[in-house]
Amino acid sequence: MGAVHMSKKSSRFSIILIMNLCVFIMFSILLLLLVTTTTSPLVPVGGDVNLKKCLDKERDALLLFKAPLQDPDGRLSSWTADEHDCCKWSGITCNNQTGHVTELDIFLYGLGGEISHCHSLLNLTYLNHLRLSINSFHGTIPTFIGSLTRLRYLNLGSNHFNGTIPRSIGSLTELSYLSLSYNSLSGTIPPEFGNLTNLQELYLSNVGRCRVEKVEWLSHLTHLEELDMDGISLAKAEKWVDVILSLPKLSWLSLRGCELSQVMYPYSSSFLNSSSSSSIESLYLSDNILTSSMYRWLFPLTSNTLQFLDLSGNMLDGIPKYLGSLCSLETLYFYNNSIAVKFPDFLNNLSGCTSDTLQKLFLSDNHLNGSISEKLWELPRLEYIDLSFNNLTVPSTYHLSNISYVKYLYLSSCKVGPRFPKWIQTHKNLTDLDLSNTGISDTTPLEFWDMWPSQLKYLNLSSNNISGKVPDLLSNFAKYSAIDLSSNNFYGPIPNVPSTLFSLNLYRNKFTGGISFICQIVDELLYFLDLSHNSFIGQLPDCLWHFKQLKVLNLGNNNLFGRLPPSIGSLIQLQVLSLYDNNFSGELPLSLKNCTSLISLNLGANKFSGNVPVWIGENLTGLYVLILRSNKIFGTIPLQLCQLARLQTLDLSMNNLHGSIPSCLSNLTSMVQQGGFSQDVQYYRNVTDNSFAFETYVDHAMIEWQGDEHEFFNNLKLLKIINLSSNNLTGQIPYQITNLSDLVALNLSRNNLSGEIPRKIGEMKKLLTLDLSRNNFSGWIPSSMSQMSLLNDLDLSFNKLSGRIPTSTQLQSFPPSRYNGNARLCGPPLTKKCPGDEESESPPIIGNGKSEGDGEDTDDEVELWGWFVIGGGMGFGTGFWIACGALLLNRRGRHAFFQFYESFKDLFYVRVVVFIVNLQKARQM
Repeated sequence: MGAVHMSKKSSRFSIILIMNLCVFIMFSILLLLLVTTTTSPLVPVGGDVNLKKCLDKERDALLLFKAPLQDPDGRLSSWTADEHDCCKWSGITCNNQTGHVTELDIFLYGLGGEISHCHSLLNLTYLNHLRLSINSFHGTIPTFIGSLTRLRYLNLGSNHFNGTIPRSIGSLTELSYLSLSYNSLSGTIPPEFGNLTNLQELYLSNVGRCRVEKVEWLSHLTHLEELDMDGISLAKAEKWVDVILSLPKLSWLSLRGCELSQVMYPYSSSFLNSSSSSSIESLYLSDNILTSSMYRWLFPLTSNTLQFLDLSGNMLDGIPKYLGSLCSLETLYFYNNSIAVKFPDFLNNLSGCTSDTLQKLFLSDNHLNGSISEKLWELPRLEYIDLSFNNLTVPSTYHLSNISYVKYLYLSSCKVGPRFPKWIQTHKNLTDLDLSNTGISDTTPLEFWDMWPSQLKYLNLSSNNISGKVPDLLSNFAKYSAIDLSSNNFYGPIPNVPSTLFSLNLYRNKFTGGISFICQIVDELLYFLDLSHNSFIGQLPDCLWHFKQLKVLNLGNNNLFGRLPPSIGSLIQLQVLSLYDNNFSGELPLSLKNCTSLISLNLGANKFSGNVPVWIGENLTGLYVLILRSNKIFGTIPLQLCQLARLQTLDLSMNNLHGSIPSCLSNLTSMVQQGGFSQDVQYYRNVTDNSFAFETYVDHAMIEWQGDEHEFFNNLKLLKIINLSSNNLTGQIPYQITNLSDLVALNLSRNNLSGEIPRKIGEMKKLLTLDLSRNNFSGWIPSSMSQMSLLNDLDLSFNKLSGRIPTSTQLQSFPPSRYNGNARLCGPPLTKKCPGDEESESPPIIGNGKSEGDGEDTDDEVELWGWFVIGGGMGFGTGFWIACGALLLNRRGRHAFFQFYESFKDLFYVRVVVFIVNLQKARQM
């Protein structure tokens, strides 16, 4: 029993020991978890989802950074005190183990404000990635950024930072990437940049007005692989070529617009004997006004590693033969130079191993002459050729022995015509073809339209004299294609177009039929559609819902009719809308107010009716052109139009408007400020898989100018006009309109306006044309008009003007017809003499006076002057106190008097002048 008892006791003890051991282990685990959760808030306990992941100090620092910023798009809306985990905020990345904020990336957030005082970011002590690029931050670059010493990536590019570059960026020795590009900085690039020895990429392109005076600091950046210093002056950077050659890993160098031609000594005396070999693969030296003397120092920078060379925009008159020995060169940019050699000679200098590797050749905008030889097409890897805007002749036929691999062929403004080139059909790999303005006067062969099935991305035959019908356009074109057949003589209807068109330009042809074919374009990528100056007929189909990317819609000068469809309001990206000279009718659809991106709205010469919509001024605030002329619009001019601060062309003429001219037109500040708002519409066109062409649409419009209609193109942006003629407007010209000092044309003719011409109208010294004819203006022509020295077209005819025409070089140069119909107007150029002119030609007064030149006053003169002085003095004294007494006591009389005074003083002035002239002539008799 004892043995049994002892055994049970031992078992119980063992069990207790094991239980205690388990409790100890569980407690230890629990304690470990507790310690872990205390030191690392990233690990939740018991599923507590409200536990913070980021540190309070760093969350508060981000909230303080956000506080002064403008965030119009609400991109930082997740940054709130209610959301405790800042690691979930937009643009924030944290370390998964420690919870520290490591990345702040708010690239392209649309933010604004000044951050130079946002020192709270110093609390982000583990930050290694800071990207604030493509926003609207302004002020100076914060110096405290130099204290964020863990940074490896810093991008402040594409903002509005100004001032100098802080020398404290030189403290960021861990940086491998730095960009300050596209800001408004000034001063020198700090030599402390030489401390950034870990830099691999340095982008200082277009930072502002900056310069490098000593370039030695660059030699310390031995890890540098890419360097962009476009727009920074290197005029004082002596021996910069030596420094570049000392960077062993540099593969990408861009020095565009760096004033390299002003460097006195770009290399040292021992430089040419150096055995250093360049590692550069891409070299950009454009826009430096370089001459061919630069080839001496270019040579060591161009080794067999060079793949891309840009020498465009200089003053080079040829290329050296050593460029033909670059056995890796694939792309040569040489456009916009002064080279005036024969093209075959130019090509011979590339005849080494470069001819076996060359893929892209850009030679546009030079003075190359001669003919394009067959040798060009035989380069084995050549895919891209741009010879536009040269004096080159293209033979009518080629006998190609090998298949050409050219895909992109641009021959704009070369001499290709007059026959349509049949050799084009041998280039079966073409995707882009530009034969614009090449003197072709022929029809397109039928087989031309079947050459490249579903292959062409860009076809430009514009500005020729090509005729014929256009067949089905579905077969030739690939996705996202652009077609330009403008300024030719194509005729007939358009049957089908690709559904994925990017751009379609049929301007100035003879196309007929309806325009329902536009409804086949359904991919929502159409950017440009110009069908103007044709003979299209019918209604505008209600299928514009698909054109949400459309920037230009021009249907002007056709025979289209009917109401505008409601779907026009879906064109939310539209910048230019021209329906000029059609037969559209009805009121403007309310949905059009959704097109808030519009900068040019031309609806003139149609049959639109209703009032001028107030939403034009309230919603379309970016307009610089508003043309509603020659419609059936009635009502008054809405005051809301005065909100269009950018407006430069306002034409409401030839309608049925009534009421007065709003005085608030003086709020059109663009007509006050010098210069013009940039109105060109810009967009990108896909060229290759990784490159885009920059396309620009220059807005144009038919404008009434000095009695005739003219089409304005490039100079439309400089035209600042107001045309309210041929309406039923009444009242006076508001004097505030004379504040529009940059206005060049003002036409208020053919209305029922009355009152006087504003006395300060002469302050509108930029006016070239002024037409106030066929109204009811009265009073004198203001003398200030003699100051309008630029005026070359004036019409004041058929009013009720009176008095003498002011004397000036300009006012007497216009024909008398410009003053006709004003019965009381006198003086040159009219033959009617003014009162007093006849008296000055009367016989001399006979008296006892001396002869001319005696220098003594006659008795008559003395008497005349005496009575003039006595009478004038007494009259002045008496009249002054009577008038002042009455005016002081009679408020209504005061107003009446000063109104009378304004109209009387010019008359009084002229009478006094005539009197004095007569006196002086009497003295000479």
